[in-house]
Amino acid sequence: MKIKVASYNIYHCEDYRKEKIDFDAFAEAIKSLDADVIGLNEVHGEGELEEYTEQAKILGEKIGYNYFFAKATELDDGKNPFGNAVLTRLPVKGFSVIPIPDPENPTGSYWYETRCILKMVTDTEPQATFLITHFGLNDDEQVNAIETFCDTVLDEKCIFMGDLNARPDNPILDEIKKRMNDTAEPFGKPFFTFVAHNPNRKIDYIFTSRDIKIHSFDVPQIILSDHFPVVAEIEI
Repeated sequence: MKIKVASYNIYHCEDYRKEKIDFDAFAEAIKSLDADVIGLNEVHGEGELEEYTEQAKILGEKIGYNYFFAKATELDDGKNPFGNAVLTRLPVKGFSVIPIPDPENPTGSYWYETRCILKMVTDTEPQATFLITHFGLNDDEQVNAIETFCDTVLDEKCIFMGDLNARPDNPILDEIKKRMNDTAEPFGKPFFTFVAHNPNRKIDYIFTSRDIKIHSFDVPQIILSDHFPVVAEIEI
């Protein structure tokens, strides 16, 4: 089964230059990727504030894809859901949300935010498992995220993707690299993904289990979110 997969931190559907939510622009950008599965980070669910709407549903319906929103946390005293999502045109067997524990005694200097892994199992032949996440900024958050990853990842037919807030030489990625292949590595380019108007670092990834063949990798230069999407063509 040859498919195209993408990962995109959509900055809650806000055009970060215009500082305005624009569902049509994001739907058009996502559709242009022509991917069978798109993992999304920084997605709003329906909440009390006006800008907290069912963004996965809105985008999914605009482009005609199945969708699922995985709530990681509720901001503003539990009033506004925030997390990851997936859009797919593949048949789906099931979705689930795997919490990433918060550090018990936070020691970092950056903003702390509860995180999760969205798990999707396809109803295809062969069956594949997708894991979509957004790592925190602090070291202790990332340690918890890696431990959750290790408990969740499969050795076969597994794709792991998201904004990991870590550059390729960060040791926090070592446990992932022991188990999976970075789809960008065979193509020998930096593939910077952030910040979109002046990209100078790679922090967005698609990893695959060792049994999956990697055909291509690309970073479309779409300046809409503050991140570029990443896209890989793979064979399961």
